[in-house]
Amino acid sequence: MSNVNEIVALPAVEEATAKEKMSEKKIDGDLSFGAGVSPVEKEEEDIDYVAMEKKLVRKIDLRILICIVLLYLLNYLDRNSISAARLKGLEQDLNLKDQEYETALSILFVGYILLQIPSNLLLAHIGRPRIYIPSVVCVWGIVSACTAATHNFRELVVVRFFLGISEAAFFPGALYLLSRWYTRREVAKRMAVLYGGSILSNAVSGLISAGILGNMEGKGGIRGWQWLFIIEGAITVFVAFCSFFILPDFPHNSKMLTPAERKLAVQRLADDAGEVLIEGAEGQGPKEGLILAAKDPIVWLFALCLTATTTGVAFNQFFPTIVGTLGYNNITTLIITFGPWGWAFLAVMTNAWHADKTGERTWHLCIPLCVGIIGFIISSVTTNLGARFFALFIEAQSYAGYVLVLSWMSNSIRGTYKRAVGLAAVNCISQLGNIAGSYVWPSKWGPSYWRSNLISACCFLVAIGTALVIRLVLVRRNRDLDRRHGTVEQVQAGNENLEEAQQRAMSARQTYRYLI
Repeated sequence: MSNVNEIVALPAVEEATAKEKMSEKKIDGDLSFGAGVSPVEKEEEDIDYVAMEKKLVRKIDLRILICIVLLYLLNYLDRNSISAARLKGLEQDLNLKDQEYETALSILFVGYILLQIPSNLLLAHIGRPRIYIPSVVCVWGIVSACTAATHNFRELVVVRFFLGISEAAFFPGALYLLSRWYTRREVAKRMAVLYGGSILSNAVSGLISAGILGNMEGKGGIRGWQWLFIIEGAITVFVAFCSFFILPDFPHNSKMLTPAERKLAVQRLADDAGEVLIEGAEGQGPKEGLILAAKDPIVWLFALCLTATTTGVAFNQFFPTIVGTLGYNNITTLIITFGPWGWAFLAVMTNAWHADKTGERTWHLCIPLCVGIIGFIISSVTTNLGARFFALFIEAQSYAGYVLVLSWMSNSIRGTYKRAVGLAAVNCISQLGNIAGSYVWPSKWGPSYWRSNLISACCFLVAIGTALVIRLVLVRRNRDLDRRHGTVEQVQAGNENLEEAQQRAMSARQTYRYLI
């Protein structure tokens, strides 16, 4: 069960800064709904509260979500450019053997693993994502562009390793940032939008790569695949610089909010999760957060689920090669990749929207993975062009399940530092799936890739089984909460006679339940 220090009363939330305390009386006048008013006035004030919250969420979406999605799109674009470059001479120019190309892919995730947990702890400690995230994005853009200067396998491996290190901070940091701004019923949809950035990257990268490789070959004495890394790296650096002026920090110290909005942003998350969202106020620091995360079995279960899913979807690293088995030329192959990934984007968004609407997680995760298994089976048993092309679409939509693992995980880990460590640790461990996945699709297993499809299907089965175990654990925890506090309905009925502030604080502690 969650540590008692993670579940505290609302008054602690309001201990943000001395400046906020000075304006607290004014803010209380803005947000103290329902105290000593008639039922009609209470209903009108409830409507005002909802309107304020909707306005705040729109503001958060415009400032955070759009920027983070664009950065994540560039993250995948830079990381996966190597698969398009492979079709246009990278292997030949660098004299790579098949195994060496796969090693160049996997070494990125070694660097990625090493820095994720320290990076998220640092982000949670300094509390300045507005500076931290754009800085690391700028670094990876420069490192990615340096790929164009490599001449052999050794140099390529070094650059890919440092690309992994520089990218390590972004994704777990972005997940943590979203979890600090959105409620549990909002976060799945936003994480779907975030991961939709990577899927759109897969969709448009083929078009971008086709344009660059088809038109820049030999310009300035530079190969087309080299121009690919230079141009995409330069775009990343430019966007990173712009994001310095767009991204906010955390709710309690963000300068983009008015005092009333800042209090509302902190208060609504405390109401939703029953926890303090200000560093130091919850009685735990990085060390305690690390210990709490390591002792919680749910963190390890999510790590297994995400690792298995990540291995299963590793086909994205080889997608142009897989599509190439349909028999088209290189440029047409890159263009064709748009279709499956466009469909995957729609599947991810629809699935996440429905998961947030219903508050359900398990089946929204398992069903897309089951459909993906059907795609792997079709790809393995037929050489029919239409059937294999259809299989690519339903394999790609399995990302809808992958995204639900991420959002469900962030919903189920409570406490500022514990969540920071837990998200980073799970994402870090899951990169073992990317390392393993780099060796699951060797060209010698083509064109049917039945062995690769079998491995991916088995990984999805492991993920589905683990998700069902997670559901059982969370159902048991919810029952323990019911026994401790009474059901949600009983708690709400028992708090009706309390003052508004006391009611919010008590409900935040006692009505929290895990989404299943």
